[in-house]
Amino acid sequence: MGSSSATSRVRHTALALAALTALSLTTTACGGGDDDKDGASDQKVTVKLPKLDGQKLQVAAVWTGPEQKNFRKVLDEFEERTGAEVQFVPTGDNVATFVGSKIEGGKAPDVAMLPQVGVLRQFAEKGWTKPLGADAKAQLTKNFSKGWQDLGSHKGKQYGVYFKAANKSLIWYNTKALESAGVGESKTWKEFLQNSATISDSGVPPVSVGGADGWTLTDWFENVYLSQAGPEKYDQLAERKIKWTDPSVKKALTTLGQLFGKKQLLAGGNKGALQTDFPTSVTQTFSGGDSPKAAMVFEGDFVGINIQDTKSKIGTDAKVFPFPAVGSDSPVVTGGDVAVALKKSKGAEALMTFLASTDAASLWAEAGGFISPNKEMKMSAYPNDVQRDIAKALIAAGDDFRFDMSDQAPAAFGGTKGQGEWKALQDFLRKPSDVAGAQKALEAAAAKAYKD
Repeated sequence: MGSSSATSRVRHTALALAALTALSLTTTACGGGDDDKDGASDQKVTVKLPKLDGQKLQVAAVWTGPEQKNFRKVLDEFEERTGAEVQFVPTGDNVATFVGSKIEGGKAPDVAMLPQVGVLRQFAEKGWTKPLGADAKAQLTKNFSKGWQDLGSHKGKQYGVYFKAANKSLIWYNTKALESAGVGESKTWKEFLQNSATISDSGVPPVSVGGADGWTLTDWFENVYLSQAGPEKYDQLAERKIKWTDPSVKKALTTLGQLFGKKQLLAGGNKGALQTDFPTSVTQTFSGGDSPKAAMVFEGDFVGINIQDTKSKIGTDAKVFPFPAVGSDSPVVTGGDVAVALKKSKGAEALMTFLASTDAASLWAEAGGFISPNKEMKMSAYPNDVQRDIAKALIAAGDDFRFDMSDQAPAAFGGTKGQGEWKALQDFLRKPSDVAGAQKALEAAAAKAYKD
Protein backbone atom coordinates (compact mmCIF):
# COMPACT_ATOMS: atom_id res chain seq x y z
CA MET A 1 0.00 0.00 0.00
CA GLY A 2 1.12 3.55 -0.60
CA SER A 3 3.12 5.18 -3.36
CA SER A 4 6.83 5.66 -3.56
CA SER A 5 6.39 9.41 -4.10
CA ALA A 6 5.96 9.87 -0.36
CA THR A 7 9.25 8.24 0.56
CA SER A 8 10.66 10.96 2.78
CA ARG A 9 7.33 11.47 4.52
CA VAL A 10 7.00 7.73 5.10
CA ARG A 11 10.48 7.51 6.57
CA HIS A 12 9.78 10.46 8.86
CA THR A 13 6.55 8.90 10.06
CA ALA A 14 8.21 5.51 10.49
CA LEU A 15 10.83 7.07 12.73
CA ALA A 16 8.19 8.85 14.78
CA LEU A 17 6.15 5.67 15.10
CA ALA A 18 9.11 3.59 16.16
CA ALA A 19 10.27 6.22 18.63
CA LEU A 20 6.84 6.58 20.18
CA THR A 21 6.46 2.83 20.47
CA ALA A 22 9.88 2.43 22.07
CA LEU A 23 9.32 5.25 24.54
CA SER A 24 5.89 4.17 25.66
CA LEU A 25 6.08 0.39 25.68
CA THR A 26 9.22 0.04 27.70
CA THR A 27 8.08 2.31 30.51
CA THR A 28 4.51 1.21 31.15
CA ALA A 29 3.06 -1.83 32.84
CA CYS A 30 0.09 -3.92 31.81
CA GLY A 31 -3.03 -2.65 33.50
CA GLY A 32 -2.63 0.99 32.64
CA GLY A 33 -1.43 3.81 34.78
CA ASP A 34 -3.00 6.99 33.44
CA ASP A 35 -6.19 8.84 34.26
CA ASP A 36 -7.99 7.85 31.06
CA LYS A 37 -8.91 4.25 31.76
CA ASP A 38 -12.66 4.09 31.82
CA GLY A 39 -12.69 1.36 29.16
CA ALA A 40 -15.19 0.76 26.39
CA SER A 41 -18.09 1.68 28.69
CA ASP A 42 -17.16 5.30 27.95
CA GLN A 43 -17.84 4.70 24.24
CA LYS A 44 -21.35 5.78 23.24
CA VAL A 45 -23.52 3.79 20.82
CA THR A 46 -22.87 5.36 17.43
CA VAL A 47 -24.67 3.19 14.90
CA LYS A 48 -28.27 2.06 14.57
CA LEU A 49 -28.78 -1.55 13.50
CA PRO A 50 -31.91 -3.16 12.03
CA LYS A 51 -33.97 -5.85 13.72
CA LEU A 52 -32.99 -9.26 12.40
CA ASP A 53 -35.02 -11.52 14.67
CA GLY A 54 -34.44 -15.16 13.81
CA GLN A 55 -31.91 -14.57 11.03
CA LYS A 56 -28.91 -16.87 11.16
CA LEU A 57 -25.50 -15.67 10.02
CA GLN A 58 -22.06 -17.26 9.74
CA VAL A 59 -18.73 -15.47 10.17
CA ALA A 60 -15.54 -17.26 9.13
CA ALA A 61 -12.14 -16.29 10.53
CA VAL A 62 -8.76 -17.77 11.42
CA TRP A 63 -8.91 -16.80 15.09
CA THR A 64 -8.64 -19.42 17.82
CA GLY A 65 -8.24 -19.35 21.60
CA PRO A 66 -8.35 -15.92 23.27
CA GLU A 67 -8.75 -14.10 19.94
CA GLN A 68 -11.84 -16.11 19.05
CA LYS A 69 -13.22 -15.65 22.56
CA ASN A 70 -12.79 -11.88 22.37
CA PHE A 71 -14.31 -11.64 18.89
CA ARG A 72 -17.23 -13.65 20.21
CA LYS A 73 -17.97 -10.72 22.54
CA VAL A 74 -18.37 -8.52 19.47
CA LEU A 75 -20.74 -11.01 17.87
CA ASP A 76 -22.71 -11.38 21.11
CA GLU A 77 -23.34 -7.63 21.16
CA PHE A 78 -24.50 -7.74 17.54
CA GLU A 79 -26.89 -10.57 18.41
CA GLU A 80 -28.29 -8.65 21.39
CA ARG A 81 -28.88 -5.49 19.37
CA THR A 82 -30.38 -7.16 16.29
CA GLY A 83 -31.90 -10.45 17.42
CA ALA A 84 -29.82 -12.38 14.88
CA GLU A 85 -27.94 -15.60 15.62
CA VAL A 86 -24.28 -15.57 14.55
CA GLN A 87 -22.16 -18.71 14.27
CA PHE A 88 -18.36 -18.42 14.27
CA VAL A 89 -16.71 -20.75 11.76
CA PRO A 90 -12.95 -21.39 12.24
CA THR A 91 -11.08 -21.51 8.93
CA GLY A 92 -7.68 -22.90 9.88
CA ASP A 93 -4.50 -21.30 8.50
CA ASN A 94 -5.49 -21.57 4.82
CA VAL A 95 -8.30 -19.03 4.92
CA ALA A 96 -8.48 -18.57 1.15
CA THR A 97 -8.72 -22.31 0.49
CA PHE A 98 -11.29 -22.90 3.21
CA VAL A 99 -13.56 -20.00 2.29
CA GLY A 100 -13.12 -20.61 -1.43
CA SER A 101 -14.21 -24.22 -1.07
CA LYS A 102 -17.27 -23.15 0.92
CA ILE A 103 -18.24 -20.64 -1.78
CA GLU A 104 -17.78 -23.12 -4.60
CA GLY A 105 -19.81 -25.69 -2.64
CA GLY A 106 -22.70 -23.27 -2.30
CA LYS A 107 -22.26 -22.89 1.45
CA ALA A 108 -20.51 -19.56 1.74
CA PRO A 109 -20.46 -17.86 5.14
CA ASP A 110 -22.18 -14.47 5.24
CA VAL A 111 -19.01 -12.63 6.26
CA ALA A 112 -15.36 -13.67 6.22
CA MET A 113 -12.28 -12.15 7.83
CA LEU A 114 -9.44 -12.26 5.30
CA PRO A 115 -5.86 -11.81 6.55
CA GLN A 116 -4.47 -11.10 3.08
CA VAL A 117 -5.13 -8.16 0.76
CA GLY A 118 -4.27 -10.45 -2.13
CA VAL A 119 -7.15 -12.77 -1.21
CA LEU A 120 -9.61 -9.88 -1.14
CA ARG A 121 -8.52 -8.93 -4.65
CA GLN A 122 -8.79 -12.52 -5.87
CA PHE A 123 -12.27 -12.91 -4.40
CA ALA A 124 -13.35 -9.58 -5.88
CA GLU A 125 -12.11 -10.63 -9.33
CA LYS A 126 -14.19 -13.80 -9.08
CA GLY A 127 -17.25 -11.89 -7.96
CA TRP A 128 -17.31 -13.69 -4.61
CA THR A 129 -17.29 -10.56 -2.47
CA LYS A 130 -20.14 -8.06 -2.35
CA PRO A 131 -19.57 -4.29 -2.45
CA LEU A 132 -20.38 -2.43 0.77
CA GLY A 133 -23.86 -1.01 1.14
CA ALA A 134 -24.55 2.63 1.93
CA ASP A 135 -24.64 2.27 5.73
CA ALA A 136 -21.40 0.30 5.97
CA LYS A 137 -19.68 2.66 3.54
CA ALA A 138 -20.78 5.65 5.63
CA GLN A 139 -19.24 4.14 8.75
CA LEU A 140 -16.06 3.30 6.86
CA THR A 141 -15.69 6.82 5.46
CA LYS A 142 -16.28 8.36 8.87
CA ASN A 143 -14.00 6.08 10.91
CA PHE A 144 -11.05 5.06 8.72
CA SER A 145 -8.26 6.92 6.95
CA LYS A 146 -8.05 6.74 3.18
CA GLY A 147 -5.13 4.31 3.35
CA TRP A 148 -7.18 1.68 5.19
CA GLN A 149 -10.16 2.32 2.90
CA ASP A 150 -7.95 1.79 -0.16
CA LEU A 151 -6.69 -1.53 1.19
CA GLY A 152 -10.29 -2.75 1.33
CA SER A 153 -11.12 -1.69 -2.21
CA HIS A 154 -10.52 -3.15 -5.67
CA LYS A 155 -10.87 -1.42 -9.03
CA GLY A 156 -12.80 1.49 -7.60
CA LYS A 157 -15.27 -0.53 -5.53
CA GLN A 158 -15.26 -0.76 -1.73
CA TYR A 159 -15.46 -4.33 -0.49
CA GLY A 160 -13.77 -4.56 2.88
CA VAL A 161 -13.58 -3.16 6.39
CA TYR A 162 -10.29 -3.54 8.25
CA PHE A 163 -11.52 -4.56 11.66
CA LYS A 164 -8.23 -5.63 13.25
CA ALA A 165 -4.76 -4.23 12.66
CA ALA A 166 -1.26 -5.06 13.83
CA ASN A 167 2.11 -3.40 14.27
CA LYS A 168 4.41 -6.19 13.07
CA SER A 169 7.74 -4.51 13.82
CA LEU A 170 8.36 -5.32 17.47
CA ILE A 171 10.90 -7.35 19.45
CA TRP A 172 9.52 -8.61 22.77
CA TYR A 173 12.01 -9.60 25.46
CA ASN A 174 12.33 -11.31 28.81
CA THR A 175 13.65 -8.56 31.08
CA LYS A 176 15.46 -10.94 33.46
CA ALA A 177 17.28 -12.65 30.59
CA LEU A 178 18.62 -9.38 29.20
CA GLU A 179 19.50 -8.05 32.65
CA SER A 180 21.37 -11.25 33.52
CA ALA A 181 23.37 -10.98 30.30
CA GLY A 182 24.08 -7.31 30.95
CA VAL A 183 22.58 -6.06 27.68
CA GLY A 184 19.83 -3.60 26.84
CA GLU A 185 17.50 -2.96 23.94
CA SER A 186 18.96 -3.02 20.46
CA LYS A 187 18.57 0.01 18.22
CA THR A 188 20.44 -1.39 15.20
CA TRP A 189 20.72 -4.79 13.56
CA LYS A 190 24.44 -4.88 14.34
CA GLU A 191 23.74 -4.23 18.00
CA PHE A 192 20.96 -6.85 17.95
CA LEU A 193 23.40 -9.51 16.71
CA GLN A 194 26.05 -8.44 19.24
CA ASN A 195 23.58 -8.53 22.12
CA SER A 196 22.27 -11.90 20.95
CA ALA A 197 25.79 -13.33 21.07
CA THR A 198 26.26 -11.97 24.60
CA ILE A 199 22.95 -13.45 25.74
CA SER A 200 23.97 -16.79 24.23
CA ASP A 201 27.22 -16.68 26.19
CA SER A 202 25.20 -16.12 29.37
CA GLY A 203 23.54 -19.50 28.89
CA VAL A 204 20.15 -18.49 27.45
CA PRO A 205 19.24 -18.99 23.76
CA PRO A 206 18.75 -15.41 22.56
CA VAL A 207 16.07 -15.57 19.85
CA SER A 208 12.91 -17.65 19.62
CA VAL A 209 11.72 -18.16 16.03
CA GLY A 210 8.34 -19.68 15.22
CA GLY A 211 9.56 -21.24 11.99
CA ALA A 212 6.88 -23.94 11.90
CA ASP A 213 4.50 -21.15 10.93
CA GLY A 214 5.91 -19.81 7.66
CA TRP A 215 4.15 -16.45 7.98
CA THR A 216 6.47 -15.43 10.81
CA LEU A 217 9.43 -15.83 8.45
CA THR A 218 7.83 -13.55 5.86
CA ASP A 219 7.57 -10.91 8.59
CA TRP A 220 11.25 -11.33 9.47
CA PHE A 221 12.18 -10.80 5.82
CA GLU A 222 9.86 -7.83 5.31
CA ASN A 223 11.20 -5.91 8.28
CA VAL A 224 14.80 -6.43 7.20
CA TYR A 225 13.96 -5.60 3.59
CA LEU A 226 11.96 -2.43 4.34
CA SER A 227 14.64 -1.03 6.62
CA GLN A 228 17.51 -1.95 4.34
CA ALA A 229 16.12 -1.44 0.82
CA GLY A 230 13.67 1.35 1.67
CA PRO A 231 9.97 1.92 0.92
CA GLU A 232 10.36 2.43 -2.84
CA LYS A 233 11.98 -0.96 -3.35
CA TYR A 234 9.49 -2.49 -0.89
CA ASP A 235 6.60 -1.25 -3.01
CA GLN A 236 8.25 -2.48 -6.20
CA LEU A 237 8.77 -5.99 -4.81
CA ALA A 238 5.24 -6.05 -3.36
CA GLU A 239 3.77 -4.97 -6.71
CA ARG A 240 5.96 -7.44 -8.63
CA LYS A 241 7.74 -4.66 -10.50
CA ILE A 242 11.06 -6.25 -9.58
CA LYS A 243 11.82 -9.95 -9.22
CA TRP A 244 12.88 -11.94 -6.18
CA THR A 245 16.23 -12.43 -7.90
CA ASP A 246 16.88 -8.69 -7.50
CA PRO A 247 20.15 -7.78 -5.71
CA SER A 248 18.15 -6.05 -2.96
CA VAL A 249 16.54 -9.38 -2.05
CA LYS A 250 19.95 -11.06 -2.01
CA LYS A 251 21.22 -8.39 0.36
CA ALA A 252 18.25 -8.77 2.72
CA LEU A 253 18.47 -12.57 2.81
CA THR A 254 22.20 -12.36 3.44
CA THR A 255 21.51 -9.99 6.33
CA LEU A 256 18.82 -12.24 7.77
CA GLY A 257 21.26 -15.12 7.39
CA GLN A 258 23.53 -13.38 9.89
CA LEU A 259 20.98 -14.45 12.50
CA PHE A 260 19.54 -17.62 10.99
CA GLY A 261 23.01 -18.85 10.04
CA LYS A 262 24.20 -19.09 13.65
CA LYS A 263 22.31 -21.90 15.34
CA GLN A 264 23.56 -20.85 18.77
CA LEU A 265 21.50 -17.67 18.41
CA LEU A 266 18.25 -19.58 17.85
CA ALA A 267 16.28 -21.40 20.52
CA GLY A 268 16.64 -25.07 19.59
CA GLY A 269 18.90 -24.20 16.69
CA ASN A 270 17.60 -24.17 13.12
CA LYS A 271 15.94 -27.55 13.49
CA GLY A 272 14.21 -26.50 16.69
CA ALA A 273 13.04 -23.23 15.15
CA LEU A 274 11.45 -25.10 12.25
CA GLN A 275 9.53 -27.25 14.74
CA THR A 276 8.32 -24.31 16.86
CA ASP A 277 4.93 -22.78 16.12
CA PHE A 278 4.20 -19.13 16.80
CA PRO A 279 2.39 -19.49 20.17
CA THR A 280 5.20 -21.66 21.52
CA SER A 281 7.81 -19.19 20.28
CA VAL A 282 6.22 -16.66 22.62
CA THR A 283 5.44 -18.80 25.65
CA GLN A 284 8.89 -20.40 25.76
CA THR A 285 10.37 -16.89 25.94
CA PHE A 286 8.32 -15.90 28.96
CA SER A 287 8.05 -19.20 30.86
CA GLY A 288 10.59 -21.06 32.92
CA GLY A 289 11.33 -18.42 35.55
CA ASP A 290 15.07 -17.85 35.74
CA SER A 291 15.68 -20.46 33.01
CA PRO A 292 13.63 -19.42 29.97
CA LYS A 293 14.12 -21.24 26.67
CA ALA A 294 14.72 -17.91 24.91
CA ALA A 295 15.35 -14.27 25.72
CA MET A 296 13.62 -12.51 22.80
CA VAL A 297 10.88 -13.15 20.29
CA PHE A 298 9.88 -11.12 17.23
CA GLU A 299 6.32 -10.38 16.15
CA GLY A 300 3.46 -7.93 16.38
CA ASP A 301 1.45 -6.45 19.20
CA PHE A 302 -0.63 -9.65 19.27
CA VAL A 303 2.27 -11.37 21.07
CA GLY A 304 0.68 -9.92 24.20
CA ILE A 305 -2.18 -12.41 23.89
CA ASN A 306 0.20 -15.35 24.20
CA ILE A 307 2.16 -13.74 27.03
CA GLN A 308 -1.12 -13.86 28.96
CA ASP A 309 -0.77 -17.65 28.88
CA THR A 310 2.35 -17.34 31.04
CA LYS A 311 2.99 -15.87 34.49
CA SER A 312 4.94 -12.95 33.00
CA LYS A 313 3.53 -9.45 33.28
CA ILE A 314 3.75 -7.07 30.34
CA GLY A 315 5.69 -3.96 31.28
CA THR A 316 7.74 -5.66 34.00
CA ASP A 317 8.69 -9.24 33.04
CA ALA A 318 7.98 -8.69 29.36
CA LYS A 319 8.93 -5.53 27.49
CA VAL A 320 9.27 -4.57 23.84
CA PHE A 321 11.34 -2.43 21.50
CA PRO A 322 11.03 -1.57 17.78
CA PHE A 323 12.56 -3.90 15.22
CA PRO A 324 16.23 -2.81 15.04
CA ALA A 325 17.24 -0.61 12.15
CA VAL A 326 19.06 -2.48 9.43
CA GLY A 327 19.42 0.63 7.28
CA SER A 328 19.02 4.20 8.47
CA ASP A 329 15.52 3.72 9.93
CA SER A 330 13.59 1.21 11.99
CA PRO A 331 10.92 -0.42 9.81
CA VAL A 332 7.18 -0.21 10.42
CA VAL A 333 5.21 -3.04 8.83
CA THR A 334 1.50 -3.38 9.50
CA GLY A 335 -0.97 -6.19 8.98
CA GLY A 336 -4.66 -6.68 9.49
CA ASP A 337 -7.84 -8.68 9.00
CA VAL A 338 -10.42 -7.33 6.57
CA ALA A 339 -14.11 -8.20 6.84
CA VAL A 340 -15.90 -8.87 3.54
CA ALA A 341 -19.50 -9.83 2.81
CA LEU A 342 -19.91 -12.97 0.74
CA LYS A 343 -23.70 -12.74 0.60
CA LYS A 344 -25.92 -9.81 -0.28
CA SER A 345 -28.44 -9.75 2.54
CA LYS A 346 -29.81 -7.44 5.20
CA GLY A 347 -28.00 -9.42 7.88
CA ALA A 348 -24.61 -9.39 6.18
CA GLU A 349 -24.91 -5.67 5.48
CA ALA A 350 -25.84 -4.96 9.10
CA LEU A 351 -22.87 -6.93 10.39
CA MET A 352 -20.48 -5.14 8.03
CA THR A 353 -21.90 -1.81 9.23
CA PHE A 354 -21.39 -2.85 12.85
CA LEU A 355 -17.80 -3.99 12.22
CA ALA A 356 -17.01 -0.60 10.67
CA SER A 357 -18.32 1.22 13.74
CA THR A 358 -16.53 2.33 16.89
CA ASP A 359 -19.06 0.27 18.86
CA ALA A 360 -17.67 -3.06 17.64
CA ALA A 361 -14.00 -2.04 17.79
CA SER A 362 -14.36 -0.86 21.40
CA LEU A 363 -15.66 -4.22 22.57
CA TRP A 364 -12.57 -6.15 21.54
CA ALA A 365 -10.24 -3.29 22.45
CA GLU A 366 -11.54 -3.45 26.01
CA ALA A 367 -10.91 -7.20 26.12
CA GLY A 368 -7.25 -6.73 25.13
CA GLY A 369 -4.90 -8.21 22.53
CA PHE A 370 -6.33 -6.02 19.80
CA ILE A 371 -5.42 -2.88 17.85
CA SER A 372 -7.97 -1.10 15.67
CA PRO A 373 -7.28 1.19 12.69
CA ASN A 374 -10.61 2.89 13.53
CA LYS A 375 -9.43 6.46 14.11
CA GLU A 376 -12.65 7.60 15.81
CA MET A 377 -12.56 5.00 18.59
CA LYS A 378 -11.66 6.45 21.98
CA MET A 379 -8.25 5.43 23.26
CA SER A 380 -9.81 4.87 26.70
CA ALA A 381 -11.29 1.66 25.28
CA TYR A 382 -7.89 -0.04 25.50
CA PRO A 383 -7.26 -1.76 28.85
CA ASN A 384 -3.67 -0.64 29.39
CA ASP A 385 -1.06 1.89 28.37
CA VAL A 386 0.91 -0.65 26.34
CA GLN A 387 -1.86 -1.29 23.84
CA ARG A 388 -3.08 2.31 24.01
CA ASP A 389 0.30 3.66 22.93
CA ILE A 390 0.66 1.14 20.10
CA ALA A 391 -2.78 2.19 18.88
CA LYS A 392 -1.98 5.89 19.15
CA ALA A 393 1.14 5.37 17.09
CA LEU A 394 -0.75 3.43 14.43
CA ILE A 395 -3.42 6.13 14.14
CA ALA A 396 -0.76 8.86 14.13
CA ALA A 397 0.84 7.22 11.09
CA GLY A 398 -2.25 8.11 9.05
CA ASP A 399 -1.77 6.75 5.54
CA ASP A 400 2.03 6.56 5.83
CA PHE A 401 2.61 2.88 6.50
CA ARG A 402 3.68 -0.24 4.65
CA PHE A 403 1.31 -3.20 4.71
CA ASP A 404 2.56 -6.75 5.11
CA MET A 405 4.06 -7.68 1.73
CA SER A 406 3.09 -11.35 1.75
CA ASP A 407 -0.50 -10.42 2.53
CA GLN A 408 -0.62 -8.32 -0.63
CA ALA A 409 0.37 -11.30 -2.77
CA PRO A 410 -1.87 -14.04 -4.17
CA ALA A 411 -2.57 -16.58 -1.44
CA ALA A 412 -0.72 -19.31 -3.33
CA PHE A 413 2.48 -17.33 -2.86
CA GLY A 414 2.09 -15.31 0.32
CA GLY A 415 -0.54 -17.06 2.39
CA THR A 416 -0.58 -20.84 2.06
CA LYS A 417 1.02 -23.37 4.37
CA GLY A 418 3.64 -25.60 2.77
CA GLN A 419 4.07 -23.66 -0.45
CA GLY A 420 5.12 -20.35 -1.97
CA GLU A 421 6.97 -17.84 0.15
CA TRP A 422 6.24 -19.68 3.39
CA LYS A 423 7.96 -22.86 2.21
CA ALA A 424 10.83 -21.05 0.46
CA LEU A 425 11.70 -19.15 3.63
CA GLN A 426 11.38 -22.28 5.77
CA ASP A 427 13.86 -23.93 3.43
CA PHE A 428 16.07 -20.86 3.83
CA LEU A 429 15.86 -21.16 7.63
CA ARG A 430 16.91 -24.79 7.22
CA LYS A 431 19.92 -23.75 5.09
CA PRO A 432 20.63 -20.01 5.49
CA SER A 433 23.85 -20.21 3.47
CA ASP A 434 21.90 -20.93 0.26
CA VAL A 435 20.80 -17.38 -0.56
CA ALA A 436 20.83 -18.01 -4.31
CA GLY A 437 18.69 -21.11 -3.90
CA ALA A 438 16.20 -19.20 -1.77
CA GLN A 439 15.95 -16.43 -4.34
CA LYS A 440 15.41 -18.94 -7.13
CA ALA A 441 12.68 -20.74 -5.17
CA LEU A 442 10.97 -17.47 -4.25
CA GLU A 443 10.98 -16.23 -7.83
CA ALA A 444 9.69 -19.52 -9.23
CA ALA A 445 6.86 -19.61 -6.70
CA ALA A 446 5.99 -15.96 -7.34
CA ALA A 447 5.95 -16.42 -11.13
CA LYS A 448 3.59 -19.38 -10.76
CA ALA A 449 1.23 -17.62 -8.32
CA TYR A 450 1.13 -14.35 -10.26
CA LYS A 451 0.77 -16.31 -13.53
CA ASP A 452 3.54 -14.33 -15.24
